[in-house]
Amino acid sequence: MSADTEYPSTSRATSARAMRPGEGALERAREAMELLLGPIHSRPCAVRYWDGSEELPDSGTTLGSQQNRATVARFTLVLRSPGGLRRMLSPPSELHFGEAYVRGDIDIAGDIEAAAALAEQLRARLGTPREIARIVSCVSHLPRGHEPDVEKPHPRREHPHAMGHKHSRARDREAIQSHYDVGNDFYSLWLDRSLVYSCAYFPSGDEDLDTAQYEKLDLLCRKLRLAPGEKLLDIGCGWGGLIRHAAANYGVEALGITLSERQAALARERIRADGLERHCRVELRDYRDFPSDASFDKVVSVGMFEHVGRAELPNYFRQAARLTRPGGLFLNHGIVRARDHDDGWRRRIRRLIWREGQFIDRYVFPDGELVPLDEAVRDAEGAGLETRDVETLRDHYALTLRQWVRRLESARDAAEKLVGAQAYRVWRLYMAASAYAFASGKLSLAQVLLGRPDGRGHVEIPRTRADIYSLGHGVGAHHAAA
Repeated sequence: MSADTEYPSTSRATSARAMRPGEGALERAREAMELLLGPIHSRPCAVRYWDGSEELPDSGTTLGSQQNRATVARFTLVLRSPGGLRRMLSPPSELHFGEAYVRGDIDIAGDIEAAAALAEQLRARLGTPREIARIVSCVSHLPRGHEPDVEKPHPRREHPHAMGHKHSRARDREAIQSHYDVGNDFYSLWLDRSLVYSCAYFPSGDEDLDTAQYEKLDLLCRKLRLAPGEKLLDIGCGWGGLIRHAAANYGVEALGITLSERQAALARERIRADGLERHCRVELRDYRDFPSDASFDKVVSVGMFEHVGRAELPNYFRQAARLTRPGGLFLNHGIVRARDHDDGWRRRIRRLIWREGQFIDRYVFPDGELVPLDEAVRDAEGAGLETRDVETLRDHYALTLRQWVRRLESARDAAEKLVGAQAYRVWRLYMAASAYAFASGKLSLAQVLLGRPDGRGHVEIPRTRADIYSLGHGVGAHHAAA
């Protein structure tokens, strides 16, 4: 379709004359969009309908100029069919919007992070059953349109309860594998070359992803004050980037554990390629399944405690404390959520109506749970650990996610060949929505350094942070990404 194509006006004058076939559905769709997004001129996006016509927020009329649209809207919401619109809005919710995109009923052309921000506005607009009823009534007259080429979205897990109680060992293992075993080749398309699937560290903000992830790995090692010969445990080691870095650059004896067989296989392959087999190894192991005499000088957990579950956090920190020798350090790097200060009954009803969090749970991270930072610290200290340092890196995670999204979008064809169009859409949407959540302060990333005091109350840590950030300390201070 030419960028210069002119489309007919979307004026309500259409309803005053006899409608051509299909125009009734189009008018209903436009009414639904007005209820959902407000008047055309004030919308944050353009809307393109299945007949090719568009509504642009600058003039309130339908125009076909791609150049004009680009100057007034960061993204275009593309509605592919009346039946797809009906499915998306029956009733409107975070889950149904996400499923409509994954299914291909709608598309998002342009800045998908801006589209994620729109979801926040929609939740506020659809805050009462009455407002939702108006939308549902409007779209109920649209044809159902069970298009034969529309495929039902595939959750990461069809029957979670078949695997046992929430956060049982078997169910946790299945949940982790459902996310991380999508495929090493898929993750390699958009992660850095060390395959570090967690928040990177951007000292200047101009670093490329490889450099920023290298800086993050080195920051973790410096915060742990790693020394040659020490024993390091990485709980949830992923593809082994941190333990390889620590063994190669700090001379530690490193053990990483994961529940993903594909991660473990590739991590071992990379350890062999680096010649680190004598100092670095990976095991398939649940963090709860260490013998009673297991002990490490330093313990680290990066992007794992989000999977533990709120009810299990006290046990998680007790186990981390048990595995850390007296006087040693435990560093927990994980996502925390902002505390909701409006937690009254109205907020709970809106959350229930909006089906908040269900898309992520069903299609991305089964059984994942986020807690506020103060709850994590409380549970850690309740386990006998002492908080020695806290640093939040939420701005860094927004930058990380934006790089991931751009890299994934640039590799779309390869990604869809590897995992299919639906999985590509799931990852694009969830990472863009996460970037918005970090940028807006709904989520944060906290590195909490904890010590296990010995019998004298002593923890082996300097009195200041100077050794972490001083010029010349550690390889990260003077090396580019290897």
